Amino acid sequence: MLRIGMLTSGGDCQALNAAMRGVVKGICSKRDDVEIYGFQEGYKGLIYSNFKMLTSRDFSGILTIGGTILGTSRQPFKLMRVPDENGLDKVEAMKHTYHKLNLDCLVVLGGNGTHKTANMLREEGLNVITLPKTIDNDLWGTDMTFGFQSAVDIATDTIDRIHTTATSHSRVFIIEVMGHKVGWVTLHAGIAGGADIILLPEIPYDIDVVVEAINKRKAAGKKFTIIAVAEGAISREDAKLSKKELKEKKAKQKYPSVAYEISERIQKKTDQEVRITVPGHTQRGGSPCAYDRVLATRLGAAAAEAILDGDFGCMVAVKNRDIVRVPLSEVAGKLKYVDPESDIVREAKMTGISFGDK
Repeated sequence: MLRIGMLTSGGDCQALNAAMRGVVKGICSKRDDVEIYGFQEGYKGLIYSNFKMLTSRDFSGILTIGGTILGTSRQPFKLMRVPDENGLDKVEAMKHTYHKLNLDCLVVLGGNGTHKTANMLREEGLNVITLPKTIDNDLWGTDMTFGFQSAVDIATDTIDRIHTTATSHSRVFIIEVMGHKVGWVTLHAGIAGGADIILLPEIPYDIDVVVEAINKRKAAGKKFTIIAVAEGAISREDAKLSKKELKEKKAKQKYPSVAYEISERIQKKTDQEVRITVPGHTQRGGSPCAYDRVLATRLGAAAAEAILDGDFGCMVAVKNRDIVRVPLSEVAGKLKYVDPESDIVREAKMTGISFGDK
């Protein structure tokens, strides 16, 4: 009997169900003696032994459904070795659940924090295989994560819709896109949506350069400007602060998010009105796009193959369009940032897009 545990952890996104479906279909195509334990609400389910038995029928018809049939939760890695309110050792509890159910492998779908915990469980002796899930596309070791392209499509659609109202009004429009630490979604959606200015966490902006780009467009007879802003975009002044200083400054600020701060600063330096759109969690919701359905299915099938091969302690990933296995030890704790000197940024600048840096 092959016993597989499965959980989805961290923020939800499109194609989680598609990826789990790929795993189960891949395994069940080769073996009939399979038991599947679905842990509910991510690592919380593994900690507190909250699971349900699943069959291949439970994964039928979910290819196009967003979210996750198992539910998810955020369990910060830095708190994993901190006992819960009842003094429970979370790591030992997870190991106990794994061994109590006689699992042969734990399949984990998640992002950066999720992979840190998965690697810790590997170090504790559990057989773990992971799949790269995050709309941010910031996981080290893979060219692409599922959920990313769907989020880009939604953010792009938002910018497209802003364009139609922008042509009717002489205003600056700011679209705040998800991305606290990395700007991949904002970068791709900004380019695809024809944004005039793109502000990313990796490229600290100068508000005067942003204003200059707006004024330049106005002088050329272009009455509106569209700015795609990552929620983690940072000014040059703030980028010079220490983490502690920046945290203290933000605690004193009145702005609900970075878009509102940038809006106020622009309005003080120009005579143009500014409007803000925050698509928020819509970027993580809804049905996965065709690209993500294909990618998630491929990754799921590759994870199934790794399980059948007995090759554990890895993340299935995309490298140069091929699906490969990357050691978890090389993935955990690393983020894939946008390189300010990368070809895509350079090419975007050649088309006239300003990144607020020069």
